[in-house]
Amino acid sequence: MNRKLKLWELERVSEEDFRAQQKFPLIVLLDDIRSLNNIGSFFRTADAFNVEKIYLCGITANPPHRDIQKTALGATETVAWEYRKSITELVTELKEQGVVVCTIEQAEKTVHLQHAGDLSGERFALVFGNEVDGVNQAVIDMTDHVIEIPQFGTKHSLNVSVCAGVVLWEFGKKYFGA
Repeated sequence: MNRKLKLWELERVSEEDFRAQQKFPLIVLLDDIRSLNNIGSFFRTADAFNVEKIYLCGITANPPHRDIQKTALGATETVAWEYRKSITELVTELKEQGVVVCTIEQAEKTVHLQHAGDLSGERFALVFGNEVDGVNQAVIDMTDHVIEIPQFGTKHSLNVSVCAGVVLWEFGKKYFGA
């Protein structure tokens, strides 16, 4: 028998310890994400993968908001975040700090996600785009790499918050030692 663990048996860190612990050098940039539920999902996923920070850019809504909280389940209180109106100014700033900026998008020249572990750099920023239009072309033009998740079905894309889980896991493996 393989008994499911109770929540109290998971031995999760406290919110205070989580805020204080060293973060993985991953930064998430949300480029005009319109769904409040997707934003909340990003926070929850960022908490799970111990990311350094989330930047909410453009039309992306900010906490607190009931629909963000519904999917974030409190992660807006544990994950560091900041709003920036201009994502292009933010990308410039991060690159000046030596952060490797990667857009998650389908483009003419991409690195497939399974090869993202081969990218050199100590800190990475991952840009996720609008649910309909994707990442703004001006942002793509500024980034160091465009990363694509290979897909084998009939649809052309994944939900952006699902995409985040897949990408953060692949990047996280580099830091988990998996």
